[in-house]
Amino acid sequence: MIFILNFVNAAGVIIGLAIGDAMGAPLEGLPVPPRPVRSFEGGGLHGIQAGHFTDDTLQAMAIAESLVFCAGFSPEDILRRFVQDFAQSPQFYGPTSSAVFELIREGALPREAAQRVYDASGGGRSNGGVMRGAPIGVYYPPRAVREVSIECARLTHLHPVAAECSAFVNRMVSGLCRGEDRSRAHYRALRACASDEVCGMLADPLRFPLSPSLDALETTHCAVSIFMDSSSFEDAVVGAINLGGDADTIGAICGALAGADYGIGAIPFDWLAGLHRAGELLDLSWRLFLGARR
Repeated sequence: MIFILNFVNAAGVIIGLAIGDAMGAPLEGLPVPPRPVRSFEGGGLHGIQAGHFTDDTLQAMAIAESLVFCAGFSPEDILRRFVQDFAQSPQFYGPTSSAVFELIREGALPREAAQRVYDASGGGRSNGGVMRGAPIGVYYPPRAVREVSIECARLTHLHPVAAECSAFVNRMVSGLCRGEDRSRAHYRALRACASDEVCGMLADPLRFPLSPSLDALETTHCAVSIFMDSSSFEDAVVGAINLGGDADTIGAICGALAGADYGIGAIPFDWLAGLHRAGELLDLSWRLFLGARR
């Protein structure tokens, strides 16, 4: 099969991820809202401004910028960008990534830092490696996306389930951006997955109850389930963020998948207009598209 990357879908991934993050951010860590949220709001645990995003998007932007600048995956360059952004906005970052970046800032070698956090936390199975990886799916075609996705996730999250979840989402993104329908993209991601636990939950995602936790697999299950059952970009993002819990991360992953499928033209204009740094994100999407591997 010949895959042709489409800019409409590539831009949908980056913008969709940021919108899901920004719309879910005020709901992070809270129970299901009393009324469905359907627009940007401010507040929440971090007192965020309406339309502004968190580390989900910051880390995705770092990956995208690095892929463009280095013409491919450079773990050293990506980590440098991660640590630089973390120093500016540490309040947004999750427990695993924060611990790894703090150790690196103190002088630990990257692989040593990730291993120390993995050993101390009993696994490092949180969702930080999944939420940021969608630009890898834009940049790399399906035949190449898995290996890079796992290596990028393991910069901070060494648990094999967390890495497989990132590879699963990014394989779906890669296929969707290159013309696969959602059923085919989902099937191909399952075929590429090497974890029985991940495949067991994601093979029939609507079979299991949704649990919007920090766990990588539960987060991925929420995002994939809602995306697969959606009828529009708006339907997907609204469904994802209104689960409560880790709403910004579930929204970011689901938004990336929905953007890859429906394309940027399906995103409501008022959402695009209200998104912080939207012009910068569109420019980054274009540069990522131009440099992507075919």
